Amino acid sequence: NSFVTRTNTCGELRSAHVGQEVTLYGWIQYQRQGLFLVLRDFQGLIQVIIPQDEAHSHVKNLLSNAPVESVVRVTGIVSPRPPGQENPKMPTGDIEVKAETAEILNSCKKLPFEIKDFIKKSEALRMQYRYLDLRSFQLQYNLRLRSRVVMKMREYLCNLHGFVDVETPTLFKRTPGGAKEFLVPSREVGKFYCLPQSPQQFKQLLMVGGLDRYFQVARCYRDEGSRPDRQPEFTQIDIEMSFVDKAGIQKLVEGLLQYSWPEERGSISTPFPSMTYEEALADYGTDKPDTRFGMKIVGIGDFLRRSNIQFVQNALSYPHGTVKAICIPQGVRYLKNKNLESLKESAKSKFNQEVVEIICRPDGSLKSLLTRFLDEKQQSQLVQALNMQVDDVVLLAAGEQKQVCSALGSLRLESADLLEAAGLVLRDPAAFHFLWVVDFPLFLSKEENPTELEAAHHPFTAPHPSDTSLLYSDPTKVRSQHYDLVLNGNEIGGGSIRIHSAEQQRFVLEKVLKEDSEVLSHLLEALELGAPPHGGIALGLDRLISLIVGAPSIRDVVAFPKSFRGRDLMGNAPDYVTPEELKPYHIQVSWPLEEKEAKKN
Repeated sequence: NSFVTRTNTCGELRSAHVGQEVTLYGWIQYQRQGLFLVLRDFQGLIQVIIPQDEAHSHVKNLLSNAPVESVVRVTGIVSPRPPGQENPKMPTGDIEVKAETAEILNSCKKLPFEIKDFIKKSEALRMQYRYLDLRSFQLQYNLRLRSRVVMKMREYLCNLHGFVDVETPTLFKRTPGGAKEFLVPSREVGKFYCLPQSPQQFKQLLMVGGLDRYFQVARCYRDEGSRPDRQPEFTQIDIEMSFVDKAGIQKLVEGLLQYSWPEERGSISTPFPSMTYEEALADYGTDKPDTRFGMKIVGIGDFLRRSNIQFVQNALSYPHGTVKAICIPQGVRYLKNKNLESLKESAKSKFNQEVVEIICRPDGSLKSLLTRFLDEKQQSQLVQALNMQVDDVVLLAAGEQKQVCSALGSLRLESADLLEAAGLVLRDPAAFHFLWVVDFPLFLSKEENPTELEAAHHPFTAPHPSDTSLLYSDPTKVRSQHYDLVLNGNEIGGGSIRIHSAEQQRFVLEKVLKEDSEVLSHLLEALELGAPPHGGIALGLDRLISLIVGAPSIRDVVAFPKSFRGRDLMGNAPDYVTPEELKPYHIQVSWPLEEKEAKKN
C-alpha cells in the first residue's frame, strides 16, 4: 500500500485487523437491499456493512444507489461477523467493515456483461471490452502469475548466471525462409522494413560482438492466421550463449524453469527426459508427443508379414511400408460406434489413411474383419504385442511409414479426447511432463515442391557433427543440432547450435536452400570476422504460461490479444488511413471493384 492513499487492500484484511479503522478503494461487486455490499480490488473481496442509522444517512444513500462496478472509497472499522454469518469460502469471511464514510469516485453505467468468471460471454464481446474482462479473477491471476514467472527468469539469468538483457530492433529487413513477416513502409521509394519474427540474427551478432550471454523478453511478429496457440504478435524468452553445446543449453533451461516455476503448481524434476525425432514419430506420430499417457504406436508388421491380408502385404511390399496400431483402453465401454466411425473418417479425410478396428471381447477373443485371415498364433501375438485387455479397441493402419504414424498419432490424441469426454481420465491436468526432442533432420522437402529443400528449423542451424560430410554429398540425410522442448504435447521452446563458419553458412543458403545470400551479407561478413561457436533457444512465454494456468488459449494470458483473424476488436485495428497519410510512403491502395462501389455509396 505504499505510495497510495488506501490503508489496506480488500483481500488482505483478516481477524487480526479487527478494531482498526481502514480506508479501502475498489469496485462494487454486489449490493444487497441497501444492507451490505461486497467490495473488490486486485487482491480480493471484503463485505462492507452499509450503516442504517440517521447520522449516516448520506453514506447509506450513496452506497445503496451506487451501480454495480462503480469505483468507491470506503472508510470504516473492521469488525468480526456475527456468529453463524461467517463465510469459510472467502479468505476475508470472518470479518466485515462497518462503513462510516464513503465516496463514489466513478459511477458505472450499464455493463455489456457481468464481471463474473462463471458468466458465459462470447470471446468477441470479451475482446471488445477487454478492459472489463481484465477485472475477472482468472485474468488477474493469469497476468500476475506471468509477471512473477518473468521476474524469476530475469533473476536466474541476469543475477545468478551473468546474462545481459539486450533490447534488439523491431524495424529490420526480410529474413529468408520461415514465417511471413509484417511489412512496414518507409519514406524511401519502394523500400520496406520488416517486423522480426524473432531476434535470431541480432542475438547471433551479439555473440560475434563478444557479449557471451544474451537474454531478452522479446516481442516477435508473424503474419499468419491466428490459432488457439498462436498470435500475430507474441513474446518469447530469447537466449543465446557463446562456447556452449546442446547439453549446456538444456541444463540452463531446465534450471531456469525449475527456478521460476510457480510454487502453487508443485515442483518439477530435472533432468528432463530426451527422445530423438525419429523415436517421437515412430512411437507417437508427432514431433511434440504428449507423454502423460500411453497408447503408443506399436509396429506389428513382423508377424503380420506371414498373414494373408492383402492390404497388409501391399503395404509391406513398398520400401517404406509398415503396419502399425494403437490400443484404446476400455474403448468398447467408453466409445460409441459413431465415435469409432468418426475416428476412421478423420484418418481418411486428414491423412488419406484407411484404418481397421479390432475389438477384444469379454472372453478374450478378437472381433474384426481381419480375424478370418489370422490363425490362433497370429491373433495371440497381436494381443501380446499390443497388451490388449478385455474391452480394448485396436486401430490398425498399413501404408507408408510417415503417413501411417502421423494418422495414428492424430487418432491417439482424438481417442484420448473422446475417452476423457466419456469419463475416463487419461491425462492428469495437474501433471507437467517435459520432454526434449533432439536429432531433427536439418532439411525437409518442401510440400509444394518435394524436389526442393527448406530448413527444418531455420537456415542458421548447424549440422550434427557426425553428419557434416553428408551436408555436401546428401543433405537430405543430415541431422541437425536442433532441439525442441515439449510440455504436455505442446512445443514450448526450440533452439539450436548455430553455424559459425561463413563458408558453411553460405553453402547452406546458396547451394542447399537456393536462397539469395546477399540478403544476409551482413551476417556472413560477421561470421568471417571472428565469430565464436554459439547456440541458443527461445521459449514461447505465452504458450508456457497458458499451460501452467490451464488456459484453453494463449489469448487468456495476454493482456490485449488479437482475434482469430488478427484483429484488435477493442480498438478496431487494423484500420484505414487516408491517401494523404500514405503519400510520404509512396503507397497507393488499389481497391477491389466491389469495395470501390461500397465506399462511393
